[in-house]
Amino acid sequence: MSNQERAEHHQGGVYSSKGNLFERDTRYITTRIVRQPTPGQDAVAVEPGRYRLIAAKACPWANRALIVRRLLGLEEVISVGMPGPTHDADSWTFGLDPDGLDPVLRIPRIKDAYLARDPHYSRGITVPAIVDVTTGKVVTNDYAQITLDFSTEWTEFHREGAPDLYPEHLREEMDAVMKRIFTEVNNGVYRCGFAGTQEAYDAAYDRLWTALDWLEERLARQRFLMGENITEADVRLFTTLVRFDAVYHGHFKCNRNKLAEMPVLWGYARDLYQTPGFGDTVDFQQIKEHYYVVHTDLNPLSIIPKGPDLSGWLTPHGREALS
Repeated sequence: MSNQERAEHHQGGVYSSKGNLFERDTRYITTRIVRQPTPGQDAVAVEPGRYRLIAAKACPWANRALIVRRLLGLEEVISVGMPGPTHDADSWTFGLDPDGLDPVLRIPRIKDAYLARDPHYSRGITVPAIVDVTTGKVVTNDYAQITLDFSTEWTEFHREGAPDLYPEHLREEMDAVMKRIFTEVNNGVYRCGFAGTQEAYDAAYDRLWTALDWLEERLARQRFLMGENITEADVRLFTTLVRFDAVYHGHFKCNRNKLAEMPVLWGYARDLYQTPGFGDTVDFQQIKEHYYVVHTDLNPLSIIPKGPDLSGWLTPHGREALS
């Protein structure tokens, strides 16, 4: 496995380069955590205090889970462990914690929890992952389902006034919007960054900007992706947008323009960033350290850029006028 492959082995899926194109291995552990598991269902029961979310702030896929947990007020019932911003070819590690051990699981790397579940586990050691504290075993790393289950299966423990992030009457349209965001934007920036040929990069670049222009137009007439209220769709888009100027614009060569040069998307992203649960789960230094240190094929000397100036995230956005 090359350095480039290793760089993607732990972040949302396994990188592969068939035909010099970026592909993401989406074979996850699909065990779910639900209110009432049914016979034959690959699921365990919701139980406060039993599960620990492992989610690195640097990773956009893990950042989603941190945001949803915070928005729904699940902090008291689902604990969180945070690996450092970088990892080696083996696993994310808990280097930010005392003695390099997660203080609850008492392990130095998340891979240990994967191997506790399956000593022969051979897929990606990814975050986010949810670990059963009572057994030390990973329950699931299916990041898309994790946040949907937080919204729909943990409702008994939501804070008063928590948003409905996956409203039933919008699900059909939401699912289509989120699918396009995943394929064209969340994954699109990686398709640009890890393109193996000029032709692959050119095609990926065009796809990405077609999608971003579509979003600029959609959000010009409504405050959030599905209307007046924040939903799961906004969470999924935000974690890519918040990394765009700091990382994807330069590091992944997604450089037609910066996010800050797209008036609608820039205002929308700031609106979310200034909403409790979004900006307070973002750490720009960890984000930059992760991408510029781990992706050694793209940045062989692991030099972390000092810029760009990120102070604009707290400036007025004016999006309230659309509500």
